[in-house]
Amino acid sequence: MKLGKNLNGSLRKSGSDFLQNNIDASPARSLDGSFRKSNSVISAHSISGISASSQIIPTSRRMYKMLKDFRRKLVDLELFTQSLEDWVLEKSLADPASGKQSFRSPFLMDELCRLDLALEGVLFQQLCRMPCSSYASDDLKEDEFLAVEDFLHAIVNGLWRTFWRKSGPLPFFLSCPRPPGSKFYSVEKAISRGRIDELCGLSLISKTGNDLHAHWDQVMELALFRSEILSGNDLKLSPSSICEALFYGIHVLISRSLSKYCTIGNDSIFVLVFDSKFGGVVKLGGDLGKLEFNSANPCQSVVEWLKCHAEINVSSVDQIWNKLGNASWGDLGTLQVILATFYSIVQWNGPPRKSIASLASDHSLRLQKRRLEYRLIDNGNAPVHFQQASHVQGEIVEVEQSDNPYSRKRASRLKLKQGEILVLEDQSQGQKSFQIQESLALGNHFIYIAVSVDNPTELLTVYVGAHPSRLEPSWEDMSLWYQVQRQTKVLNTLRQEGVSSKYLPEIIASGRILHSGSCKKQTPGGCCDHPLCGTPILVTSPVGEPLSLVLAHDGPLSSEEATRCCRDCLVALRTAALVNVQHGDICPENIICIVNTQGTRSKLSYMPISWGRAVLEDRDSPAINLQFSSSHALQHGKLCPSSDAESLVYLLYFVCGGTMEQVDSIESALQWRERNWAKRSIQQQLGEVSALLKAFADYVDSLCGTPYPVDYEIWLKRLHRAVDGSTDRGKMIEEVAITLRLEDVAESSGTSGGGT
Repeated sequence: MKLGKNLNGSLRKSGSDFLQNNIDASPARSLDGSFRKSNSVISAHSISGISASSQIIPTSRRMYKMLKDFRRKLVDLELFTQSLEDWVLEKSLADPASGKQSFRSPFLMDELCRLDLALEGVLFQQLCRMPCSSYASDDLKEDEFLAVEDFLHAIVNGLWRTFWRKSGPLPFFLSCPRPPGSKFYSVEKAISRGRIDELCGLSLISKTGNDLHAHWDQVMELALFRSEILSGNDLKLSPSSICEALFYGIHVLISRSLSKYCTIGNDSIFVLVFDSKFGGVVKLGGDLGKLEFNSANPCQSVVEWLKCHAEINVSSVDQIWNKLGNASWGDLGTLQVILATFYSIVQWNGPPRKSIASLASDHSLRLQKRRLEYRLIDNGNAPVHFQQASHVQGEIVEVEQSDNPYSRKRASRLKLKQGEILVLEDQSQGQKSFQIQESLALGNHFIYIAVSVDNPTELLTVYVGAHPSRLEPSWEDMSLWYQVQRQTKVLNTLRQEGVSSKYLPEIIASGRILHSGSCKKQTPGGCCDHPLCGTPILVTSPVGEPLSLVLAHDGPLSSEEATRCCRDCLVALRTAALVNVQHGDICPENIICIVNTQGTRSKLSYMPISWGRAVLEDRDSPAINLQFSSSHALQHGKLCPSSDAESLVYLLYFVCGGTMEQVDSIESALQWRERNWAKRSIQQQLGEVSALLKAFADYVDSLCGTPYPVDYEIWLKRLHRAVDGSTDRGKMIEEVAITLRLEDVAESSGTSGGGT
């Protein structure tokens, strides 16, 4: 008979929201030399639980008991290995024609290289060295287990602090499995009780509330430790090592299926395999619903399932510990272990707050800074130090840092210090002074919190652009241009056309920085050789904390706050839409949370900022954000009338705890959208928070990609009622009639009535 779908007889939530990692969206070079799509990331389809056939609720408790009995009898590792080893050996042999092994690697070389770039500067510190002695003893084995434990702890702690949360307790712990059916031990407990020989390795265990006892159904990842894992003189896992990994892997999968508490997709697991020098990774996955149940010979049943239905991936073997017992961080073997652990954490704890791709993208900035440090300047590809213009053209001049103390500062991002005074030359308001109070790093640029020297009671947001003398501006400089000059234009356009709202940023001042001392600029619009002279600046109000940081500190928003966020953002989008302006870059970094203090009470509100990528006319292009841009923007590079509302739905899905797929191509981003709208995953996630938000997502789904505008009025009426209790309270938007006369348009375009 075949097993039913949810084997514990209970109806539990599927882990279908588990995201597929971005690195696997397109074919790339595998470690076995083939070009394929990666198997290393559990896809949204495979994580949806066990497959369609294995999710049917069993009709009786008898089947559930039979499976428990099945797991109880499958304890003979030696018999299991004998039944499977010949097949594994055959699959491990390379094809004479192609030279490729039947077992493919679970990782692409490209994703390992990207992980290597993302982990630059991340400290993985193993304090317990792997013993180097070749003489076997009880003490040696104890030290080896302690070294493996410390190695794994360094990995999980480094990954969690880098990609998820910098502080707080870890949501998992390490424990040592013994033969199936036995209790887990800590290394110290096993040593104290003289049972170190009974341990097969270590496992990463997910915490369940305050229960710190380890259970097989809570195993996130297994790490087996053997005396020898190599197959002869080849750098690949021996058949017996692979068999042992599959033996323990199938126990974890069956235990997850029987669990009443495991809510993740349970059809794959990574098993790490170590000895005192080398390490490799085995990934086991498959549909347990196709497991033929034979109570008389459970071992043979599992072997047949592994041969016919399981997906088995085996990595190459590489060195983990060097001759001094130190882990070779950044080498291929260790990177494979780190990436497997990363995917295991994602499977259980959801997507990271920082993706591998985003951290890897900072490599170019780090490289640029390094080149500046060593002054390896290439006029074609690197920042050029400023030098005086008095030299004869064509003359080669050696530039010393001491000759121009501002040169490095000009070639890198301008970083202002707390307490520094900025003097701004505003064409309409004259000179205004602001004092920096705080700096905040967002991606590749800074924003600053400041106060006006004339009115130090109100906090303001300050954007500082790139120096106008930069030659061949980098992508970073273009980003600053959008943040400062383009956003200034958009906000001025809204103000000139008579549109205002409590939920739109207000320009306090804009212009160029004036530096202290004498200025030698030749023209009023020019700049001298001072690194601050002429740098564009924008000052806005109010001040708030980016939503991305709020989520990182406090986790998903409550139902009330998610509804308020939707209402506030929709008011801003509707106000801008009155004059045919669309934001074009809705994402958590571009929404701020504002604390409004009224007497002794504090109230939160939300505001879209960073209007630099707004679309004012057809030729404007929005920002392309693979996670939050609308489908129409990704396909055509343009916005449709509902694009901002669609991006807002993705934002709400994310802030309510939904898992955003980490993608690195437009194709995979569109596939994620198509798949999740078709499965109604977005509506289901929002429905757990608010029925109103779910209904709004359904409405936006019906508009996606169409020429029909969003009916803001009806949805704002419903959202006002939900947030403030009535349709009138909370509207809080001041709209001025937009009656631009023809002569106003002519004047704003720089022409006059008497022009020819």
